[in-house]
Amino acid sequence: MRFMKNKKIQSLILCMMLIVAMAFTTVGCNTQKDSGVEESTAAVEETVENEVLGEGETKFLFTVVDKDGNETNYEIHTDKETVGEALLDLELIAGDEGEFGLYVKTVNGITADYDVDQTYWAFYVDGEYAMSGVDATAIEEGKSYALKVEK
Repeated sequence: MRFMKNKKIQSLILCMMLIVAMAFTTVGCNTQKDSGVEESTAAVEETVENEVLGEGETKFLFTVVDKDGNETNYEIHTDKETVGEALLDLELIAGDEGEFGLYVKTVNGITADYDVDQTYWAFYVDGEYAMSGVDATAIEEGKSYALKVEK
């Protein structure tokens, strides 16, 4: 009887050790899988090439995001003072001058008109909604700028 009791205890301990080993293996595999995803995402980001436009001493990154989420990336070279001046000079943007500055309606040949379909071009600096208009934003080297269609 005592022999059977010892065998049950040994079986129980062995089962618990196997469960713990499986848990560590599962957690270890999950961590490796995540880091592989991060590495492949970083590799994709490095391969994105920016179209280089303009001539000048100052350069900045400019992204256009259309209503379908498609991105077009540019590296802008200019001697202009503001983002708006540089983009107008390269004919990347067009719009109407109003009491609050330039109202951008067309970017990279894509028109967003609030009066027609309630869409507009939103201006971003380093991924955050800009606090000034494109024509009033001074170019700062190292910063990235974007115009995105929003509703």
